[in-house]
Amino acid sequence: MNILVINAGSSSLKYQLMDPATGAVSAKGLCERIGLDGRLTHKVPAKDAKVTRDIPMPTHSEAISAVLEILVDAEYGVISSLDEVDAVGHRVLHGGVKFVESCIINEACKEAIRECIPLGPLHNPANLKGIEACEQVMPGKPQVAVFDTAFHMTMAPKAYRYAIPTEYYENDHLRRYGFHGTSHRFVSKRAAELMGGQTEDLKVIVCHLGNGSSLSAVKGGKCQDTSMGLSPLAGLPMGTRSGDIDTCVAQFIMNKYGMSADECLSMLNKKSGVLALSNGVSSDFRDLEAGAAKGDEACQLALDKFRYETCKYIGSYAAALGGLDCLVFTAGVGENGPETRAEICKNLAFMGVELDPQRNLVRGDEALISTDDSKVKVWVIPTNEELMIAQDTAELCGK
Repeated sequence: MNILVINAGSSSLKYQLMDPATGAVSAKGLCERIGLDGRLTHKVPAKDAKVTRDIPMPTHSEAISAVLEILVDAEYGVISSLDEVDAVGHRVLHGGVKFVESCIINEACKEAIRECIPLGPLHNPANLKGIEACEQVMPGKPQVAVFDTAFHMTMAPKAYRYAIPTEYYENDHLRRYGFHGTSHRFVSKRAAELMGGQTEDLKVIVCHLGNGSSLSAVKGGKCQDTSMGLSPLAGLPMGTRSGDIDTCVAQFIMNKYGMSADECLSMLNKKSGVLALSNGVSSDFRDLEAGAAKGDEACQLALDKFRYETCKYIGSYAAALGGLDCLVFTAGVGENGPETRAEICKNLAFMGVELDPQRNLVRGDEALISTDDSKVKVWVIPTNEELMIAQDTAELCGK
């Protein structure tokens, strides 16, 4: 079976052709500079092959066409006919309050995604472009929308409501939504399997740590709380995002420096986080670690702040769950940052977290990194959002 997984951005489109049963990826790639000139980078893992082509891509339709053409290409293709693509799964950022799970795409689904554009103004329009491009180029092919927010819709009102006048919740749906949901769902599900397969009372905290970072508290396979909020700006300080701040900080900056609300928000999203704390050295944690090793105090502060805030969230989520059975690290920093994992876990000894220094040296592989005696099991589990999207797509399409 072949599921084509699409993640459409405003000027880019990532894709993977994969088997949802095995997770095997036949081909993957990236279309970029859509609307400008267009470039396709295509990889075939089994052949260790990679090709880059400059292809005019004025819209997402041309990008999808380029993807489909190379999938059946004589030299770099992996299928003989587009009939071998069984369905298409799309990552969609914001499902608002209407989507608590993935769904087959129809006109009603597309209209609901449009209605969520005010909640996801940067991503939802691009996601829709990807969907409509596939409809144009692959008419009649089953398509499924998998929402970043859906996994978090099991939160209780005490977790998702903001302490602001009710009218803003009722009229404008202003509440905590959370993101990275497909990753949190995949990783928490895999953690339950590794912990024996019984999820009913299992208490898991997932740390999705990377340039964009979020945590989730999961009990019995259902999300109880998550660190991102109405937007992905909330929670931890990230690569370029500030994370949680006092709202009056924004007001002060806007008033003193004559910024508009949009300009201030852009600064908080694109010029803050560890990039700002490191005095502009980098938003890449590898650069920060290299700088800190050379004695750069700003780089060290950026790392310390990130790790400190992660530790605080873990502690609060353990309290919210009423205990903790399993702590999981995933995503770029979580999977490949043994130093960060060690510093975070060092402050969690009071909860029964004991990290094994040798096991913790792992990078990018699934592994138990806690000691055998640790009361809380600590895992590194590589995330695979694309596989989760492919599996949902196959299930909904009856493949």
